[in-house]
Amino acid sequence: MSRSQDELDLPHCSPVSNEHLQDPPPQAMDADAVSEDFRHYYSYHLGRDKSCVSSHYTYAALALTLRSRLMERWKQTQLAYDQPDNKQAYYLSLEFLMGRSLGNAMLNLGLSKAVREAMTGLGLQLEEMVETEPDAGLGNGGLGRLAACFMDSCATLQLPVTGYGLRYEYGMFRQLIEDGHQLEEPDHWLRNGNPWELERPEYTQRVQFGGHTERYKDHTGRTHVRWVETSDVLAVPFDTPIPGYENGSVNTLRLWKATATDEFDLDEFNAGSYPESVAAKNAAEHITMVLYPNDSSENGKELRLRQQYLLASASLKDVLRRWRAKHNNDFSLFAEKNVFQLNDTHPTIAVAELMRLLVDRHGLDWDAAWEITRNTMAYTNHTLLPEALERWPVRLFRSLLPRLLEIIHEINARFLNEVARRWPGDAARLRRMSIIEEGDDPQVRMAYLAIVGSFSVNGVAALHSKLLVEGLFRDFYELWPHHFNNKTNGVTQRRWMAWCNRPLTELLNDTIGDGWITELSQLEQLAPYAEKAKFRKRWHQAKRENKVRLAELVAQDTGVTFDPDALFDVQVKRIHEYKRQLLNILHVIHLYARIKAGDTADWTPRCVLIGGKAAPGYLRAKLIIKLINNVAREINNDPATEGLLRVAFLPNYRVSAMEVICPGTDLSEQISTAGKEASGTGNMKFMMNGALTIGTLDGANIEIRDAVGADHFFLFGLTAEEVAAARQHYDPNTIIANEPHLTRVMDLLESGYFNPYEPGLFADIIGSIRDPHDPWMTAADFADYVRAQESAAAAYRDREHWLRMSILNTAASGFFSTDRTMADYNTDIWRLEPVQPLPRD
Repeated sequence: MSRSQDELDLPHCSPVSNEHLQDPPPQAMDADAVSEDFRHYYSYHLGRDKSCVSSHYTYAALALTLRSRLMERWKQTQLAYDQPDNKQAYYLSLEFLMGRSLGNAMLNLGLSKAVREAMTGLGLQLEEMVETEPDAGLGNGGLGRLAACFMDSCATLQLPVTGYGLRYEYGMFRQLIEDGHQLEEPDHWLRNGNPWELERPEYTQRVQFGGHTERYKDHTGRTHVRWVETSDVLAVPFDTPIPGYENGSVNTLRLWKATATDEFDLDEFNAGSYPESVAAKNAAEHITMVLYPNDSSENGKELRLRQQYLLASASLKDVLRRWRAKHNNDFSLFAEKNVFQLNDTHPTIAVAELMRLLVDRHGLDWDAAWEITRNTMAYTNHTLLPEALERWPVRLFRSLLPRLLEIIHEINARFLNEVARRWPGDAARLRRMSIIEEGDDPQVRMAYLAIVGSFSVNGVAALHSKLLVEGLFRDFYELWPHHFNNKTNGVTQRRWMAWCNRPLTELLNDTIGDGWITELSQLEQLAPYAEKAKFRKRWHQAKRENKVRLAELVAQDTGVTFDPDALFDVQVKRIHEYKRQLLNILHVIHLYARIKAGDTADWTPRCVLIGGKAAPGYLRAKLIIKLINNVAREINNDPATEGLLRVAFLPNYRVSAMEVICPGTDLSEQISTAGKEASGTGNMKFMMNGALTIGTLDGANIEIRDAVGADHFFLFGLTAEEVAAARQHYDPNTIIANEPHLTRVMDLLESGYFNPYEPGLFADIIGSIRDPHDPWMTAADFADYVRAQESAAAAYRDREHWLRMSILNTAASGFFSTDRTMADYNTDIWRLEPVQPLPRD
């Protein structure tokens, strides 16, 4: 039987006051103080001297200089949050795509100018230091980046919100392109350490796996359950400060690292069996070794479930630890003072785990525990793809989390009784709504567990939320309509404008002041300036400066030369069939065919940039990357395309690359099949930075188009309703035969024009386009996509008209700040009071 958490031999903080350990005076924020502290950390903490020229050490010294200033604000913020009357929220997410922290810390501390002055005075290049920092790529894409933006906005709004995630040793893989193929390389982002994090071993939690359950009765005759003979793992927290914008607030992102309970088996070691002696340690640390293992194998599925349970269990125990430190075992006000936001289905095992902790560990009866759970859990759904709603085999739960499976069965039985009372005799409905999906290999439907155990269920765009209640979750909506709501996503303008787009930031500040940095709706003041020729000229200069920077990145990473005066047509996001990078490259082939046919009258020079990573096991997505690269190679090497068309695939797309890409983009490709994209946030980043959108009525595109106006958005394609209707009689081969442009594109593909030495390479892609069951309906939208692209090209040729539309897109982007999103979450779900840091003594 495993030891209890209370038996962990860990350091702890004594509550006894010691006047000699009072905090030193506040640190100065001027350039001289920054310079002095930088030299201190460089010389005495890192042990470097003037003979060392490594940018790693100068970056680390500057990070520590900034972190020390964050620390004093961090402590005062947490002291304020821990006051007894404050309600707190906890954001549980398996992904936090934080990117780099240095620039964000400089900006939010209000130290950008002082740091630049200090580094210049020391003869150092700040830009080189910024580039030295590795991206913290602890996420696959939009889900993780959204979580990072949420954390920034919560701190800026001074909301007491703690983020909980996993500290993956290896983040999202590093993507290499070799002969057009994607290759994956480990992303060991922690290789040189992480100066931003603070290890907190005193808050280590023990997490159980395996074993079995046994029942016993206490002295009153009440039956209890013990989970015994488990193989335990320790979850060690590492805290990262998340500063609000110039407000003194610093929130916490707590990431868990899995370690073994014992370093190694000394008896095995003494017997000469070294590998066996450290086997337990290695197995434990594997849990947080890699972001999202490929779960196509049983081992992969088990590891991913271990990750999800480690996050949920350690985080809930941490919150309960803090609660019991103040309230002992009195949970009567717990739901009133705490709320958990579950970021997609990954952490939804938290519903069952909170029940286990309240019932088994803290002695509450089932009804009291369920009342607390149902009033503290809130669930955000991020997908309309049924296959993305996680389901776990019951047999895997039985071997890995036996006590949790018992609790899920009990939750399901009670829930189905409620459904049966509402719809007597409706066996089909009971089967549809059951948390356990019956069959030869029964599955636990994690999204259903989340819905049943939460008081709030939200989608992330108006269309997405509508389709959820009309489709995937319709049965649950009919039972509990008041539980469902929409919270349209956003992005933080501090990273995605103020930090990454200095030319635009300077122009905005000169024109309307800097209030937009915290109140993005103030960008509405820009709209009248669209009609001022002098302002349009400055806008064009800022955009061109950003395009030059993007062209330098493309040349550096791909060897392809982009002309900053051409239309920069960009699609960067995860490579997935529903996002339809394939449709984009088909249009590129169409443009190439026009050039080869001499059809270049009124031509708009265009540079097409595509970037994104395909999941290692997603073979068709990787084949689409290969097609993009083959097409790019053919076009870029053909003299006929000189000055007319260039194409590049940017390898290893990441947050820091997007910081260069979105300011330099003219046309943002948001072309998913309608009804498939939950929201999208890249579309918002591009819009804020003055790009125009070409897109379908999908996800947040709808709200973007509504905000900026139909005349400033290039719309094409079937609607979600039309897609559903067309599926009944979809005939792509007839569409291809009747559409001359698409016929010519398919002829080039099928002739092997882009793969002359790799016969049959793209047969799978060609077959998918011609398949009547193609769920992405690529052929159906091609002709209208070409029409919309022609409209965009024509608009770009009228520079003044394009600049007006660009300005109006930025002016209309105020709704898409995560500050607004977080305020909506707080008003409708969390109901927290903003809390200011406590003043220093």
